[in-house]
Amino acid sequence: MSNRCAKVMQKKQLVIIFLVFLLLAACQPAPSPSGDTRSEEDGLKVLAVESFLADIAQNIAGERAEIDLLIPPSADPHTFQPTPQDVAKIANSQMLIANGAGLEEWLQEVIDNAGGDQLVVEAAQGVSENSSRPGDPHFWLDPNYVIQYVAQIRDGFIQLDPGGEQTYAQNAQNYIDQLQELDTWITDQVEQLPVEKRLLVTNHESFGYFADRYGFEIIGTIVPSVSTGASPSAQQLIALVEAIKATQTSAIFLESGSNPKLAEQLAQEAGIDVVVDLRTQPLFPQESYIDMMKYNTQAILDALR
Repeated sequence: MSNRCAKVMQKKQLVIIFLVFLLLAACQPAPSPSGDTRSEEDGLKVLAVESFLADIAQNIAGERAEIDLLIPPSADPHTFQPTPQDVAKIANSQMLIANGAGLEEWLQEVIDNAGGDQLVVEAAQGVSENSSRPGDPHFWLDPNYVIQYVAQIRDGFIQLDPGGEQTYAQNAQNYIDQLQELDTWITDQVEQLPVEKRLLVTNHESFGYFADRYGFEIIGTIVPSVSTGASPSAQQLIALVEAIKATQTSAIFLESGSNPKLAEQLAQEAGIDVVVDLRTQPLFPQESYIDMMKYNTQAILDALR
């Protein structure tokens, strides 16, 4: 199917979703005279698009808000298609937290059509302007960029709920301290691996900022794009196998939910292993962002030793 046809199909799907949403909305109770159906007992309605953002936001909010999650951790944020229930969640939220920087290409059209008066916080706002990897939105895989995410989300909470400013500021600083400790821990762990072994091949271009921060070299990716929606050519795959052999790279790393078939074929041809279940999304709320980063670090180091 051509890109043009695919875009037409996607727009038709969105139109159907919005029509269903309007029907659902028509069945909801009428709003209060103030125009807001939320009671004070409901608390703040905060919605995070991805699980890593939900965890970061929950650390900042503390007990003043319980963060709701839009996309399941197993879903791909690049290609996610919202249901009518998802659109309703967005419309009813007071604050919507997204990564931005092109990660959620589908989101703006959904917001425009969902309605509501939510505050939209793009956590990566400002970060992408100084990016060393133009077009790559995966900043959160470097904890130092997450410190900037924390500032954006903290300011969003304060704008939404000025009465909690002191709480949000203190919680944000406490979490920044934890992120700095995480950065030190990862650095210490990676330093135990010889530089010549710090070679990465991944499913798509998502671990670039992690590699830049901790001294890894990206030998190549199966999907040569920051988006999982792209497809590799035969020539690109041949070149990748040759690069793996030339550098004696130890493994191909796949993210959770990735189809392993192509990676397994390439690994067999190159004579190396496939490591599955690296995570770009923590299994929130059972797993935190910090837990995820430690898990990834250990999995990478174990495979490359």
